Amino acid sequence: MAKLPEITSAQNPLLKEIRRAAAKGCATSAGLVLAETFHLLEESLASGLKVPMVLAEKRVLPVVERHVAKLRDTRVQPLADRLLDAVTSTGSAQGVIALVEPPAWTLDHVFRGRPLVVVLDGIQDPGNAGAIARAAEAFGATGLMFLKGSASPWSPKTLRASAGSLFRVPFVEGLDAQTARAALKQRRVEVWVAVPRGGKPVSEADWNSPSAVVIGSEGRGVSRAMSGAGLDLHIPTTGVESLNAAVAASIMLYEAMRRRSAG
Repeated sequence: MAKLPEITSAQNPLLKEIRRAAAKGCATSAGLVLAETFHLLEESLASGLKVPMVLAEKRVLPVVERHVAKLRDTRVQPLADRLLDAVTSTGSAQGVIALVEPPAWTLDHVFRGRPLVVVLDGIQDPGNAGAIARAAEAFGATGLMFLKGSASPWSPKTLRASAGSLFRVPFVEGLDAQTARAALKQRRVEVWVAVPRGGKPVSEADWNSPSAVVIGSEGRGVSRAMSGAGLDLHIPTTGVESLNAAVAASIMLYEAMRRRSAG
């Protein structure tokens, strides 16, 4: 662990770069993602990822140093207290941001084994996108496909909502609908399209075969380009017309896990 001279100005070039990445919801120009909070620092380390740098305000510096004391290739960048409030996406990074080298995944990783893939079709809210990723890990999905128009998986808000699951669940991003449909067809998976009503109830789907479920945007649902990609599937409800996208994804993935576990 190497420690650097303290940064005292929000106009520091490194902090400007982090502010830019946080505002755009993307990686830094060096390809590192922003892991805000101690929890995401711990999750990145537990996931075996490289953490080239950790920025820490003076008030939490001793705690950060204990976390990374044995990491020879990690540099600790001290900051003046409260300096991250104007830099992070929420102003609540707990005085720490880890710059993490993200995993490099491909479609082969997403469709590994007996695939259970979640297709995010225009999920724009980072909180929903992250929650879907967390449910994907919890219920045994093999991977995720973030289509164009969906929230960036490396947005600090998405990553935080995933509680670190995006460090471990393979995903690909930026696919258009045509490419996504071609990939699903090529790998011969059964595609289920989540709809508010119509088609089969979720309990009648055959989740034992290689499968993918398409979750549409919060306001418009599944896009026209993806609506014909598979069979419609709905969650029976009473008293409400539809469910939050992350809640719907969680229910469908839980049912898939339950059915697969039962054989």
